[in-house]
Amino acid sequence: VAIKGIERELICPACKELFTHPLILPCQHNVCHKCVKEILFAFEDSFADGGSESSNQSSPRIRISASSMDRIDRINRSGIKRNSLTPRSTLFPCPGCQRDIDLGERGINGLFRNFTLETIVERYRQAARAAIAIMCDFCKPPPQESTKSCMDCSASYCNECFKIHHPWGTVKAQHEYVGPTTNFRPKILMCPEHEMERVNMYCEICRRPVCHLCKLGGGHANHRVTTMSTAYKTLKEKLSKDIEYLISKESQVKAHITQLDLLLKETECNSERAKQEASQSFEKLYQVLEEKKSAALRAIETSKNIRLEKLQTQVEEYQGLLENNGLVGYAQEVLKETDPSCFVQTAKQLHVRIQKATESLKSFRPAAETTFEDFVVDTAKQEDILGDLSFHSNGLEIPEINEEKSRMYNKALICWECPGNTDSADIYVLEYHKLNREDESVTWQKTEVCGKSKVLSDLDDDSSYAFRVRGYKGSICSPWSREVIFRTPPAPVFSFLFDDKCGYNNEHLQLNPRRTSVESRAGFPLLLGSERLQVGCYTTLDYIIGDTGIAKGKHFWAFHVEAYSYLVKVGVVPSNKIQKLFHNTHDVTSPRYEQDSGHDSGSEDAFFDSSQPCTLVTLGMKKFFIPATPAAPKDPASRILPLPSCLGICLDCDRGRVGFYDAGRMKCLYECEVDCSGIMYPAFALMGGAAVHLEEAVTAKYREYHDDI
Repeated sequence: VAIKGIERELICPACKELFTHPLILPCQHNVCHKCVKEILFAFEDSFADGGSESSNQSSPRIRISASSMDRIDRINRSGIKRNSLTPRSTLFPCPGCQRDIDLGERGINGLFRNFTLETIVERYRQAARAAIAIMCDFCKPPPQESTKSCMDCSASYCNECFKIHHPWGTVKAQHEYVGPTTNFRPKILMCPEHEMERVNMYCEICRRPVCHLCKLGGGHANHRVTTMSTAYKTLKEKLSKDIEYLISKESQVKAHITQLDLLLKETECNSERAKQEASQSFEKLYQVLEEKKSAALRAIETSKNIRLEKLQTQVEEYQGLLENNGLVGYAQEVLKETDPSCFVQTAKQLHVRIQKATESLKSFRPAAETTFEDFVVDTAKQEDILGDLSFHSNGLEIPEINEEKSRMYNKALICWECPGNTDSADIYVLEYHKLNREDESVTWQKTEVCGKSKVLSDLDDDSSYAFRVRGYKGSICSPWSREVIFRTPPAPVFSFLFDDKCGYNNEHLQLNPRRTSVESRAGFPLLLGSERLQVGCYTTLDYIIGDTGIAKGKHFWAFHVEAYSYLVKVGVVPSNKIQKLFHNTHDVTSPRYEQDSGHDSGSEDAFFDSSQPCTLVTLGMKKFFIPATPAAPKDPASRILPLPSCLGICLDCDRGRVGFYDAGRMKCLYECEVDCSGIMYPAFALMGGAAVHLEEAVTAKYREYHDDI
């Protein structure tokens, strides 16, 4: 093999120089040992300083890539923190594949040194310097040229010094020696995790050599391993076959190279043609703008001349009203006429002119306007169009905003996808603006995103926003996606958990560990309670409230009700009625409350409403039931709505009103008055098989980071 022909494979992707003590990363890329340390120091400093530019100067040789710096920024924005209780896991931004690689708790100490690559680099160095000799390390000055190197002593010797330091009959005489070299590698490859153990097995899962302790109780205990000799034989056979195949396809490779050379020339020609066409397009725009500019300036100049002429004429007319000047001076001369006939003949017309001048003096008005407001050029729309001017490519897919995955809650989470789940764009631009009927001009706010989702936290409550997104690949961009309109919650989001202490019945209700979900267990205890009864079914509601109350202001919270739920009631309860809620629960399925029990329905409803300690609406069997109030429709069927996938409650303590919303569309389904004299708590009641899940707050977390990875 021509050593000089493989230089590209011997260059470190970090420092762009020949490898020096290369280490094998878990992603199978090689990086110099020194480069790994410098990148880690720079990465840790940038992480600690929030990815600032000043912290990225720790090494003149190493610079963290823009993509890694962007990931550091997103990690810091998402609030990832390390503490002493978190296992130390070292992230390393690989310069070869541009991914963040987990080096584990041991970090650099857990990486193998690539001695094979090191040997090849040394052979390349020797071939490159050819005539440069390796001198003896033990000769007195001037040193002699070395003739051999001892792998055990890691030193080079001339013939005389080698005999002196490796005398016959000693242990050193048994040392292994090779030709002159500066690359000294250990005879036995030791395990980096168990430094006293030699590697004798190969982990097929992690694709790295391991020792027997790694297999017995280390990180490879449950991994599939094979003996080193078997792995050596298998990998060598595979590599040999692949190399033989590539060599046999040499003519095909040369044909591809020839084709690529033609493509290089064709790319050069096509790029020049594209530049010329782009220049012509912009020249046309310049020409149109110059013509519009000239026409606008001509119109302004013409209007100016007409106005100046009118104003100048008016000035001359008023100057004629001065004494001994113009019209007044002429009239003064006419007054000197003594002949009545001649005077009357001239004065009649003159008097008319004098009267007109007098009237114009009383109601003075300039003959022309001085402002040029009618000549202001509005270029706002054209500027927006020119701002969006870019290369449109048919090959770049138009992204589509996913309305099901997008959420509007405490923050806005906007998600989008590309048709066929392709990811041809390097970066996306998300634009949004608030819909306002009064404001005719639209100003889009813009944000760049590396992934396919974005969390926005600067939106106003109770407002509608339009969103659109487009993809960019270099200077090429896709057309804008279809605009999608979302509405924000009617009030700031109120956060709470289910209270597992106040009145909580753990025999009938079950909370998840985070207290964000509650499920009713209509099981054996309920059967035991009903077994004693012979007439009717006296089933009661099981109540649970939020662990945080509201004293003032306007607040909103959302939740999901499982589709299989039989009966759920949701609403609010004041603090002074909580005891009544839990200790005097009414029997809602007793014959006393049946529609056909013989009682007057109106009085029955009045009794039922007045007996309730809290304001609740009923949900169940995939339906939303509007309460029977005087303002509600008389037809019961018109009071039954489909159950939304997500429900919301808006409590306005200042106005004393509570509203129930379809949280997906932020549409109010029902609103009523509520007594807010005390502290108000979210209240829920379940009966039979039912479950309620509180809506999780939108957080940046790792979403964008994981999408990028």
